[in-house]
Amino acid sequence: MMKKYKLIMLDADSTLFDYKKGEQKALSETLNDFNINQNINDYLESFKTINYGMWIELENGTVTKDELRIERFKRLFNDKSEILNIEDFALKYIKNLSKQAYLLDGAVEICDYLSAKYTLAIITNGIKEVQCSRITISEINKYIKNIIVSEEAGFNKPHQGIFEYAFKISNHKNKKNALIIGDSLSSDITGGYNFGIDTCWFNPEDEKLTVDFKPTFIIKKLEELKEIL
Repeated sequence: MMKKYKLIMLDADSTLFDYKKGEQKALSETLNDFNINQNINDYLESFKTINYGMWIELENGTVTKDELRIERFKRLFNDKSEILNIEDFALKYIKNLSKQAYLLDGAVEICDYLSAKYTLAIITNGIKEVQCSRITISEINKYIKNIIVSEEAGFNKPHQGIFEYAFKISNHKNKKNALIIGDSLSSDITGGYNFGIDTCWFNPEDEKLTVDFKPTFIIKKLEELKEIL
């Protein structure tokens, strides 16, 4: 018998939004804004690695979000503060990233489908001004009931505090009929599992399972959700 859910929580980046595309576009625009026209591709490739690593550090609690905003660009430019104002660059990047609302294939269709049956909430570790802007201007905004951002919750995924906050905001109490869908084993799936709710791992690249428990569901395409929900 198929389980009846009421609250579906979805991760934002790399689950619904094409974060890599948005990241690259925002960085390209910011480099252009600061008249940096050489080694563009090198900067783009380096930033992907640096930024990903820093978000993992944030999950682990070794950096704060304020530190992440600046430190990733210090690492990218090797702290060349004598030729570039790192803080100004970081602020401009945030503004440019806030305009990037690229969605993954199937995101609009699956949100339309799910919203007719469940209460939908986005739960994200992203920066509030960026995430709220991108979600608001996106095609999926009309399907989302609540946006839970770690800055407001006071906790980052996988901490149980952000899930407790999400339940409070969504006026939801029953863990048995809540599900989280996300691409990150370390934040979305581990966080949901530790909180005691069902989990759905979005795994488009068919990566190896690296946790010692099995997610409730594993999908490679968003449209597969129609088969299980």
